[in-house]
Amino acid sequence: MNPREAFRSALENLAGHKLRSALTMLGMIFGVGAVIAMLSIGAGAEEQALGMIERLGLRNVLIRAREYKTEELQEIRQKSLGVSFRDAAAISEAVPGVDLVAPRIRIEPYKVLSAAGKTEATVFGVSHHHAGLADLELAEGRFLDALDESTHAQVCVIGPGVRRDLFGYGPAVGEEVKVDDVWLEVIGVLAATGQGETFEGVPVGSVETEIYLPVTTAERKFERPPLDSPLDEIVVRLKEGQSGREAAAVISGLLSRLHAGTDDYEIVVPEALLEQSRRTQRLFNVVMGCIAGISLLVGGIGIMNIMLATVLERTREIGVRRAVGARRSDIRFQFVVESFAISLIGGLAGVIAGIAIARGVAVYAGWETIVTVGSILISTGVAMTVGTPSGIYPATRAAGLDPIEALRYE
Repeated sequence: MNPREAFRSALENLAGHKLRSALTMLGMIFGVGAVIAMLSIGAGAEEQALGMIERLGLRNVLIRAREYKTEELQEIRQKSLGVSFRDAAAISEAVPGVDLVAPRIRIEPYKVLSAAGKTEATVFGVSHHHAGLADLELAEGRFLDALDESTHAQVCVIGPGVRRDLFGYGPAVGEEVKVDDVWLEVIGVLAATGQGETFEGVPVGSVETEIYLPVTTAERKFERPPLDSPLDEIVVRLKEGQSGREAAAVISGLLSRLHAGTDDYEIVVPEALLEQSRRTQRLFNVVMGCIAGISLLVGGIGIMNIMLATVLERTREIGVRRAVGARRSDIRFQFVVESFAISLIGGLAGVIAGIAIARGVAVYAGWETIVTVGSILISTGVAMTVGTPSGIYPATRAAGLDPIEALRYE
């Protein structure tokens, strides 16, 4: 019997027992589907994490002011001014391997309006280096420059949501925006970057409803609560090849002295966050892989069980085939091909199920998923590796039947 005849015979036997064949394949379908869904969700999560890390900056170290209740701040401010320009200057001078230091001030305005409308927005006073540090892209105009910062210019760059609320779809660059009691000229509009999210506990905001103005303008022309830190964040970008963790350790020691031992700041190292995310992702892959592997193992046991039942059911047929000249190897090959066919069809159905699950997760949970060719090859390969050998023992048992006894079997 050649392979084509054996495969056609296997398909005919499976078609003759559709329900039994379908139930036998369920283990393979669930296992392969689980592997593909798991790997696609994992790949999507990794892609999302990398995108967030790009916004935080892999070479950056972030120093952020902690939030406290008012009564706690009163006690803290007796010892420490909070995150300030003094910290930024000290880091720039004393920490080796620093490329640049960019302070940031957050303002919560009580009104943001234009001649045509009003909106709610978060306002940030930032360095002219901020666009490069936060991987921001412009849809129109330009970003802040060093001259804006040194002259305390009343200019701003707005997010796409602010632009829609204040100017509709008309021109925005060159128009005026009033933030609290300060009029600002719009010099640029940012490109959309998606919704605000949190990565490993660190907020990674959307630029949709954000307004950026020079940090010196924010310091001089906007009021802040007297107990708040002068700065909300300092972004430190390191030179190529510098370790974020080592720099963070030096910065921590420096700030501890400047703040008189008061822990009113936190240091975020995106490089460490990425490593932690990858460790978590690897653990997720191992756990989900074990669960999917159990499903495939159960599917293999199901194939072996049904093949043993098939050998018993077709004992007389085996005797007839042996009597007319079929060799033991022909009988063995026939049943191995049948188990291979079950594994193949179950694996292909599992691929469809896995892709459907991944797409369903993406649509209903809003979780990005990426189905890769590698995940399909791995899942189907494992299915074939588990399923085909499961038919070897039943095939060997079928080949070992005595032809005379098999012919007598009823």
